[in-house]
Amino acid sequence: MSGMPRVAIVGGSIGGLTAALVLRDVGCEVDVYERSTAELEARGAGIVSHPVTVRYFEENRPLDVDRVMVRLPWLRFLERDGGTLYEEQRNYRFTSWNTLYRNLLAHFDTDRYHLGYEMVGLDQDADQATVHFADGGAISADLVVCADGVSSRTRAILQPHIEPRYAGYVAWRGTIPESGLSGPTAERLGDAITYHLTDEGHILMYPIPGLHDELEPGSRIQGFVWYHNYAEGTELDDLLTDRTGLRRESSVPPGLMRDEYVAWTKQYAAERFPAVVTEAVTRIANPFVQVIFDVAVDRMAFGRICLIGDGAMAVRPHAGAGTAKACADAWSLGDALTETDGDVLDALAAWEPRQRELGYALLERARWIGDGSQFRHDWVPGDPRLRFGLYEAGDAVFPE
Repeated sequence: MSGMPRVAIVGGSIGGLTAALVLRDVGCEVDVYERSTAELEARGAGIVSHPVTVRYFEENRPLDVDRVMVRLPWLRFLERDGGTLYEEQRNYRFTSWNTLYRNLLAHFDTDRYHLGYEMVGLDQDADQATVHFADGGAISADLVVCADGVSSRTRAILQPHIEPRYAGYVAWRGTIPESGLSGPTAERLGDAITYHLTDEGHILMYPIPGLHDELEPGSRIQGFVWYHNYAEGTELDDLLTDRTGLRRESSVPPGLMRDEYVAWTKQYAAERFPAVVTEAVTRIANPFVQVIFDVAVDRMAFGRICLIGDGAMAVRPHAGAGTAKACADAWSLGDALTETDGDVLDALAAWEPRQRELGYALLERARWIGDGSQFRHDWVPGDPRLRFGLYEAGDAVFPE
């Protein structure tokens, strides 16, 4: 496809890498520009696998897709005393951010994945778009795909009136090797996504691949996400002020939470959570927090520039589909370029409406789920509307 465009991708995380692979494979000349000076790493990040998330592995067979996912046949809610409140078979699969990123990166061209390129400006004319970098350099391409995440600088340039909207709560997160848990606890948490509801929110536990992609029980990692409300203003500001005195914007990394907050998490867990959940939470040395935001742009396409993934729509994690949405944006863009024989403007005109509507629908569904847990307190275990999914609730399951 000699008519396919030259593409520059701003942001080299999972959405950017998926776009790079998809667009390369439909005939585009693709380069990725990542602002980090080293390959990326995310601590504590479990990802609900969706068929579109691992579609590249399924269709291209660079590896067996089962090598990057933990099979979890059960969805389970626990009582405070540790008994089973509700369970159902769902056949979800979980992976880790690190596992997915590492395996995607392994199949992209290393000489076209550029580290240390911090984007500071964008402009374009009728024929090309240009990305300007902090070191004074610039590159031009037929199409610029911006995949620079929830704190997207490109979104700030293209849609300066759009600001992240605080959801009213944060996610406490952390991980522990399964080998660091007692045998009964590791077994109880090892075959399910495990929820526990409190009067103030909820926590979920899930196993993900080990540091070197180990999938065997006992060699994996157990992660947790615990949602807790903090009032905007003084209360949230204090939580986000790290041990050095710096007030963070959206996350306090592992090791930088103040000691009093780490101690509080352990006390709260001991008082409110089932024993198996408490054991995992209290044995984690460095829990950390991420602020939950809603972000929705008015537009995703701007001439020869487009926004994908969290750079366009940052959705709450409750539908388990944020990463899947970024991957779906990438696959849809590849389809649009193929259908228009590489005509960038026609492709973006066809691509934008469907991806924008998908993003809006997912954002509203995830908001409804989160508000039900944190504010309305009306979750009913087994309610099909709570199931993970991208296009609709429940579509994140895999065939047996």
